[in-house]
Amino acid sequence: MLKHQLLHPKLNEVLARAGHHSVVLIADGNYPAWTKRGPNAELVSMNLSPGVISCAQALEALLSAIPVDRVQTMGIPPEDSYAQQGEPPVWDTYRSVIARSGLNLALEPILKWDFYKAVESPDHILTIQTADQSLWANILLTIGCRTA
Repeated sequence: MLKHQLLHPKLNEVLARAGHHSVVLIADGNYPAWTKRGPNAELVSMNLSPGVISCAQALEALLSAIPVDRVQTMGIPPEDSYAQQGEPPVWDTYRSVIARSGLNLALEPILKWDFYKAVESPDHILTIQTADQSLWANILLTIGCRTA
C-alpha cells in the first residue's frame, strides 16, 4: 500500500522511471498539451469536467510522492493585458500547497514563450492535463534527488 497521496497508476509508473532533473508539467485547461511537450513526455489527461481536477490538487499529490528541486510557473509577458493585474491568484494557492508540503521553494516565473521551450526539452517526462480554469496556472516541476 502506498503511503503518499498519489494513487494514479499511470502517473506512478512514469514517475518511477524519472530521475534527477526530469521535468513534470501540470497543465491548466487552456494549455496546448498535445502540441507543446517534450519528445519523451507522456500525456495523462485528468480533465474530468471544468475545474476538476485543478492544478493545485495535482501539485499537492505530486509533492507527496516525489522530491522537487524547482517550481516554475508560466510568466506573463509584459505586453499581455493580464500583466497589469499583478500575479494570478492561483500562484498564492501554489505557495500554500508548497509550504504545507514542508518544502522551502519559491515560485519562479518563466515568460510564456521560454516556458514552452522549457517544456519541449527531452527532460520533460510527463504532462498532467488538468481542467483548471484559472488563468496562468501552468506549473513546471523539476524532480530532485531522493536522499536518506
